[in-house]
Amino acid sequence: MTGHDDGPDRAHQRPEGVSDETVAALGSLSKALETTERARGHLYSFHQLTGTADLELDRAVELLRKAGHTDWAETVRTQVLGRNVIPGHWTFQIIEAYDATYYQPFREIERAAVDELADGRDHLYEAEMKEARRTVGHPDHTARPDTTPADGTRDGEG
Repeated sequence: MTGHDDGPDRAHQRPEGVSDETVAALGSLSKALETTERARGHLYSFHQLTGTADLELDRAVELLRKAGHTDWAETVRTQVLGRNVIPGHWTFQIIEAYDATYYQPFREIERAAVDELADGRDHLYEAEMKEARRTVGHPDHTARPDTTPADGTRDGEG
């Protein structure tokens, strides 16, 4: 690398022979995986929120008992506390099934496609979009984190 503000680093440059269609397809595959990552995060939110609610039920049962509502305390304890969220599953089991059935295979396929079709170079679509949209020489439009447009040197060099 020359150190000048002359475009993306090698890891984000399109390998020779990779078509526009391949870059677009890998960009779409990556976007789908990113969306799946977000969905998985929502599953963890669901898991934590449901767990928090279930733990709060302990307090509700105790308070119902203290208030003299032992029948209601027992109903909540036996009918809601610790209940499966879907038949046979607590939320951790849903996450485990999602990971094994969908998420891990998707990640492996996306990685294999990038490795085979783009020499393992991630985010080519985004890197090319950045290059097309940036203003060369503008201090907030540098191509890489290790360059400065003012003097053309890499940070730390002089």
